[in-house]
Amino acid sequence: MISLGGVEKTYKQGTLSVPVLYEISLEIEDGEFAAIMGPSGSGKSTLMNIIGCLDRPTSGTYVLNGVSIPEADEAHLAKVRNEYIGFVFQHFHLLPRLSAVENVELPLVYGGLGKKERRERALEALGKVGLSDRVHHLPNQLSGGQKQRVAIARAIANRPAFILADEPTGALDSKSGEQVMEIFTQLNQEGTTIIMVTHEDEVAAYARRRIMIRDGRITEDRRNTHELAR
Repeated sequence: MISLGGVEKTYKQGTLSVPVLYEISLEIEDGEFAAIMGPSGSGKSTLMNIIGCLDRPTSGTYVLNGVSIPEADEAHLAKVRNEYIGFVFQHFHLLPRLSAVENVELPLVYGGLGKKERRERALEALGKVGLSDRVHHLPNQLSGGQKQRVAIARAIANRPAFILADEPTGALDSKSGEQVMEIFTQLNQEGTTIIMVTHEDEVAAYARRRIMIRDGRITEDRRNTHELAR
């Protein structure tokens, strides 16, 4: 599903060229649960942005579901992001004046779904993350863990090919973080592909695969030991 070959990324800062990624080759199959780990400045966020079609590689290939991403125009990339990828960020990015169900419906509007189907899908997604009793609450009426569960519902409502989660427990207490990771685990067991960026070992332990990146290069790519024991 996801195939990166020899991907490099260099940013321009005035007359300077600042390389961030070097020769990244990576394949992630349908149904995987992969954690991308690395210290601050390792390049993991840049890699996440490229996988999420939020940035383009300077060189190399990236094929997502048969689409060559470096060759796609902006309109096509927007369509890919809306149809293929569900995003979950550390700080939720919920619109404060919209209820939980309206926040979940928002990407479905851009997908062209009718009002009735949007509401049905949003309610179904909120039910899946255990928030059927909070659908009309505003974000300021929800706890941090509940806000992140709304964000997950928003990510899955469009039935994407995969979820891309950036430090999804970074703003949560440990109990809320465990609840969020249990939801990701359940979604993965149901067949959803999940790619998660984290710096926390206890969070990465939920994933089936751990990809370490340091100084812009993949230094390790292995199955988690608890998965090997299953």
